[in-house]
Amino acid sequence: MIEGSLKLLAGMRLLLGNSALRKILWRMLGLLALLMIVLMGAVFSFTDYLAHLWLPEGDSWYLIMLSWLVWILASLLSILTAIISFTALGSAAIAPWLDSLATRTEALHGVNLAENQASWWQQSSTALMNSIRPLFILLAWGCLALALIWIPVIGQIAATIIWGYASIRFLCFELMDTTASRHGWNFSQRKNALNERYFFWLGFGGLAMALMVVPLLNLLIIPAAVVALSIPTKEH
Repeated sequence: MIEGSLKLLAGMRLLLGNSALRKILWRMLGLLALLMIVLMGAVFSFTDYLAHLWLPEGDSWYLIMLSWLVWILASLLSILTAIISFTALGSAAIAPWLDSLATRTEALHGVNLAENQASWWQQSSTALMNSIRPLFILLAWGCLALALIWIPVIGQIAATIIWGYASIRFLCFELMDTTASRHGWNFSQRKNALNERYFFWLGFGGLAMALMVVPLLNLLIIPAAVVALSIPTKEH
C-alpha cells in the first residue's frame, strides 16, 4: 500500500516540477474545475436528500446522536458518488491531454511510444467505453450496499464501507485507463493487473480517493495519476 501511495506522490511531484508537463496541465484545469463545481452542487443536494430519507423521527437524546451519524454517512456516500462521477467524466473529457501527458512522461524516461493521433471525440468515446464494465461491477457492489442501507445504523455503516471499497476499485480502473490503453490492454488484462498488485493499487487508489476531497488538489489527481503510472517501475 505504501508503494502505491508513494507512486502517486511521485507523479504529483513530477507533474508540478516539470515545465513541459505543466504546460499540458494548465490546459485541462479549467474544464476539470467546471466539472467539479457542477458535481459539488449535486453533492449538497444528494446529501440533503439521503439525510432526510434516513433521519429517525422523535425527540429522544439518542435519536439526536443518530441524526448526526446519518448526516455523516449521507455526506460520505454523496462524496464518494461525486468522486466516481468526476473521475469517469473528467478522464473522458480530457483524454487527449492525458495521452499527451503520458507520452511526454514516458519520453522523459527513455520510453518512446507513439502519441494517440485519434480525434478528440474518438479518444473521449473510447475512455467512456472503457468505463462501462468497471461501472457495472461498481453498480453490483452498489446493489449490495443498497440492500444493507435500510438497516438502521449498522447497515448504513456497512453500506458506506462497501461503497467506499468499490469506489476505490473503480477509481483504479479509471486512473489506469490512459496507460492501459497505450499498451493495448483489454478489460481482462487490466483486471489481472489490479489483482496481481492488489495492495499497490489499494494504496494508489486509496490515496487518490482521499486527496479527491481536498479542494483544488483534487483537480490534480487524474493528471498526476497518469504521470505516475507512466513512470517506468525501474525509475521508482
